[in-house]
Amino acid sequence: MTRFNVVLIFAFTILVAGCASSVPSGKSGKIIRQLDRKSRIAYNRTLEWLVSVKQTNQPVKLPKSTTVDSLKRSKKPKTLQIYFNDQFSYFPLREQHVVRIKKQIRDALGWRFRNYAIQLYSLEIPIEELVPNIFRSNPALYDSLRMPELQENRPAPILRNTSKNLEFSRGLWGRNIVVWPSHGWYYNGREDVWEWQRPRLFQTVEDLLPYAFVIPYLEPMLENAGANVFIPRERDLQTNEVVIDNDDAVTTGKSPGFKQWSATKNSTWINGDSCGLHYGTPPYPANFNPFGQGGQLTTRTDTVISASVKWIPNIPESGDYAVYITWCATDSSATDAHYRILHAGGTTDFRVNQRIGGNTWLYLGKFRFSAGYDAAKGAVELLNDASRGGQNLSADAVRFGGGMGMVMRKGRTSGRPKFVEGSRYYLQYMGMPDTLVYNLNDDKNDYKDDYQSRGEYANYLNGAPAGPTNHRDASGLGIPIDISMAFHTDAGITNPDTTVGTLMIYSLTGTDSTRTFPNGMSRLANRDLADVLQSQIVRDIQMNFDSTWHRRHLMDALYSEAARPNMPGVLLELLSHQNFTDMKFASDPAFRFDVARAIYKGMLKYLSFQNNRAYIVQPLPIKKFEANLTDSNTVLLKWKPEYDPLELTAVAKSYRIYTRMGETGFDNGIAVATTQFETQKLEPGKIYAFRVTAVNEGGESFPSATLAAAISNELKIMRAGTALIVDGFDRVSGPATMAYDKFQGLANFIDAGVPDGIDINYTGEQYAFDPSEIFATNAFPGHGASFANEELLTSPGNTRDFVFIHGQALLHNGFAFGSATRDGWIMDSSLTRGYDLVDLILGEQRSVVNRQAFQTKLNSPRFEAFPTMLQNRIRKYCQGGGRLLISGAYVASDPLKSPFGDDDSRDFGKNVLKMVWVSDHANRSGNVVLTDSAMASVLPSLAFNQGQNREIYAVESPDALRGSQGAVTICRYADNQFSAGFFYKNSYRLVVLGFPFETVRSDQRSIFMGGLLNALK
Repeated sequence: MTRFNVVLIFAFTILVAGCASSVPSGKSGKIIRQLDRKSRIAYNRTLEWLVSVKQTNQPVKLPKSTTVDSLKRSKKPKTLQIYFNDQFSYFPLREQHVVRIKKQIRDALGWRFRNYAIQLYSLEIPIEELVPNIFRSNPALYDSLRMPELQENRPAPILRNTSKNLEFSRGLWGRNIVVWPSHGWYYNGREDVWEWQRPRLFQTVEDLLPYAFVIPYLEPMLENAGANVFIPRERDLQTNEVVIDNDDAVTTGKSPGFKQWSATKNSTWINGDSCGLHYGTPPYPANFNPFGQGGQLTTRTDTVISASVKWIPNIPESGDYAVYITWCATDSSATDAHYRILHAGGTTDFRVNQRIGGNTWLYLGKFRFSAGYDAAKGAVELLNDASRGGQNLSADAVRFGGGMGMVMRKGRTSGRPKFVEGSRYYLQYMGMPDTLVYNLNDDKNDYKDDYQSRGEYANYLNGAPAGPTNHRDASGLGIPIDISMAFHTDAGITNPDTTVGTLMIYSLTGTDSTRTFPNGMSRLANRDLADVLQSQIVRDIQMNFDSTWHRRHLMDALYSEAARPNMPGVLLELLSHQNFTDMKFASDPAFRFDVARAIYKGMLKYLSFQNNRAYIVQPLPIKKFEANLTDSNTVLLKWKPEYDPLELTAVAKSYRIYTRMGETGFDNGIAVATTQFETQKLEPGKIYAFRVTAVNEGGESFPSATLAAAISNELKIMRAGTALIVDGFDRVSGPATMAYDKFQGLANFIDAGVPDGIDINYTGEQYAFDPSEIFATNAFPGHGASFANEELLTSPGNTRDFVFIHGQALLHNGFAFGSATRDGWIMDSSLTRGYDLVDLILGEQRSVVNRQAFQTKLNSPRFEAFPTMLQNRIRKYCQGGGRLLISGAYVASDPLKSPFGDDDSRDFGKNVLKMVWVSDHANRSGNVVLTDSAMASVLPSLAFNQGQNREIYAVESPDALRGSQGAVTICRYADNQFSAGFFYKNSYRLVVLGFPFETVRSDQRSIFMGGLLNALK
């Protein structure tokens, strides 16, 4: 029923019964005069109360447009029903708000209505019903209609990693969540061009910005809590793709790419129904579905391994590849099909429920593979052992890598990687039925198809009775989806130093115009989910970044991405990509991590409440970590867990150690109960790398920085020594910013910032800095407009794996080494004992503030090159006659010239490190000449990276520095002859470089390190 019809009904009641009055808000005085005198008094006094609330923001903060939609008074019984407009519902109501609102309105109405029962409505719902169940103090008041029925026959999880065997009872174990980052590269049929759907602003584009929250952060957080996450866009950045399909392989066992084996006649593989993938020869024409076009092989499960299939790809280049599988699902299929991935780090086993989710690509994870064929360390196996024999087992195809776009529009593909494309094209490749999911506009409007397809994808995963809008009873894939979320940023500009903030959209009405889901559940569950998520996001941002972060509306609106999903779902507009202050935060990887963690926590709390389970939040990543060589040639790993002041449940109960040998991949980890672990004896000449995670009943944390250790062969140890590598480079941050009246923006020319791992949302530098420039078109969007020349260059930032690079150079020169994070060295004062020197990695560590400057508590700098506790540790080490190698781009400028520095820092830089700052941005060529005669005799010059490079980050602002008190310059920048590094020798020995050692050309690092080690002898 529409609100207009409601008003007509009320008016009809007045005319017929003569015992009640009602009036729509915003109507003329003529209509108001239709009310009887007492009703007009109630109406006017309610409006007066609204004026007071808007002026004081008490007891709630209401939009200025809030008013009274209608009012109804009944004499018998004495009731007064006041209907506010939708805007009243935009505030996140709690029980205490409802109590205060009702009291204030009763007080405002006065004695005439003292005997009336007063009922207040918004969205045609009593306002007390707008309080989410989770925030109600009395379980008796819970609305059971917005809570799911317990599913006794819920299918087994579609995917389980049995190598890790972690089931998080207080996390999201077995939950299925659909999340989609907005937009993507699409075909504009009107202009006959592939392009972004949104403008390039502040060095990114909305088509990629939410992706930079979801893929590196939100997706793994949800998975680390035990959820299965489904995304209607490609999640792998790998542009290579290899598909091994049983239809295309030679099934005689002689093909290098596909092999089958069976031990008995009963386990022989046979050709099954033609329901599988036929990869064929892409690219594909519009609406072509590669699934259902090909065959499959089938056998029966056994309680022991009696049959297997192996897919062996020819990997084009070494790297990380996502692995996807597909199969044909039947009611008699195995619920625990055994897949094994053989990769560079070892083997990882999964159990897959083949009764659901067939005929599409299922993501297993990302793994390291070496180039070429390798049946032992580069393959996927399907084994027929299961908990129960006699079940159907399907072998179809396996995909390695994300690859390039392969859906044609008007005879051509996008020419870009799949991960940048919109959902419409990926869902075709994923085997979704066209007219149910992604072709909803007769192939005439890809833009609409794209945003409409995302919710329909969630519906098709789910299937009947909650299937796609065009066919609710479609069987779909049978995966019970618990919640969905669309992740967007939106437009809008506000005054300087103010954020536009976070808007949350939900829909109380589905595409069928009802307020219930197909399973009978109330769509008020959408509002509950929206409120929980928005509350968590805004709270965490205000605590960590900006105490004035704006909480925008909690808005009911019939948006496609909020209304189409047939399960609780929301549309998040996190911030404005058009507003400079918002984008200062969005450019910061730490902000993205915290926002993703807030979303994960909100989903966890909502789903735990809905399913009557207590929750525990997964721990934060470990920062205090050391890998210390022992006398017995083992490594003693020690660490301390991180405390989360925002979540008291996020406490580590156990840990997991992951190991990598050489340049392979990490293994599946081993569980550890305490905060230390001693490895087995190291094999000489090999580098062992380690990561540690924290685990509790809610999930597993992100990994720590990667440490490493190695021992060299005995002959080299006799003429070399041991080194402790300290990783002091933990900075991830956005670029520098400038804010003047006519010049505001992201200033990469000062400091381009440090991406966290791979930068996936950068398009190019900002070129429009005048805030008065207004939006004209996507081609010129005004203030913040940015170049496009770098948007396909996925550049590395801080990989937290630089100890390995330094260790390679040390090991090449005969040095054994252990390592520690900066906080690990600070934690353990005895750590340097037994080491001949310390190699301190500072990379692009420098003091930055990416929070609001007017907030004292949040304004302290992060990522100082030499925080006070590190200064104390270095000072003590030098006083003991230590030998210290330090390299970093801001090694002199941060302690000596930073506005955040103090007298102690300047004294430390000058008198302990003997540094004299000369210049920042000291070089643009990356070329260095060696001036030390001994070094120059073997390496006259070297180069470090200052441009695009797939392997290492770019150094845009190296320091020029010289030594004092007898220090000697050992190298100079080639283009200006500024000093680039020096050597100091007295009671302790010191080498300081104004550029990061790890960015030196890989074929020059070991030679250069040899010269530095000779200087420190």
